[in-house]
Amino acid sequence: MALNVRVVYCGAGYKPKYLQLKKKLEDEFPGCLDICGEGTPQVTGFFEVMVAGKLVHSKKRGDGYVDTESKFLKLVAAIKAALAQG
Repeated sequence: MALNVRVVYCGAGYKPKYLQLKKKLEDEFPGCLDICGEGTPQVTGFFEVMVAGKLVHSKKRGDGYVDTESKFLKLVAAIKAALAQG
């Protein structure tokens, strides 16, 4: 069963950032993830990433975008931990 990764992003322009992250995660974990994205209907500034229901990255809480290797590796570690738990 694929691990659920949900990204809620600001619908006013952040979709390309979501699609870039989705591709990078699918390349890192081929066939292991069910990634869904939800653009908000209004301007929110959101770029929130949840792994198995747990918030692991939040632009609103100061994490910014997933735009550095260290931020990406933080997501990779959260996904590996969730996959290990089954």
